Amino acid sequence: MKKIFQTNESNASTIIRIVLGLILFPHGAQKMLGWFGGYGFNGTMGFLTGTAGLPWIIAFLVIAIEFFGAIALIFGFATRIVAIGIISLFTGIIVTSHFQNGFFMNWYGNLKGEGYEFHLLIIGMAIALLVSGAGKWSIDYALQKKN
Repeated sequence: MKKIFQTNESNASTIIRIVLGLILFPHGAQKMLGWFGGYGFNGTMGFLTGTAGLPWIIAFLVIAIEFFGAIALIFGFATRIVAIGIISLFTGIIVTSHFQNGFFMNWYGNLKGEGYEFHLLIIGMAIALLVSGAGKWSIDYALQKKN
C-alpha cells in the first residue's frame, strides 16, 4: 500500500493531476451520466459492446476509468493506479480507433477522423503521475503522512 500512495511534495504533480482529472471528467460524465451531450451509461455500454465490439468488461472499464478515475485524480486518491488505467485506456484508444488517422487532430474537419496527438498528451501526463505520484495537495499525500 505504501508504494501505491507514495508521492512527493511537488506542486507540478498536483497541477498535472488536477488538470488531467478536469480534462477527463467531462468525457467520463458523458459516458456515465449523459452530461455534456453524452449517451449515459446504458447508451455508451450499448455502443461500446455493439458497434465497437468490445467485451462488456472492457466497455465497463472504459467508463469507470474516465468517470471515477477523473474524480480520483482531482482529489489525488490512488493516483498511480488511476494513471496505469489511463495509460492502458488511451493506448487502446490509439491502437483501435485513431492510429490509422495519423498524428494530427482533425482541426478543420477535412480528415477522415481524429489523429492521436491528444491521446499522447494524456498518456504523457499519466506517465508523469505514475512516476511522481499525486503531489502534496492530495489524499495520497495525507495517507502517506499518516503511515
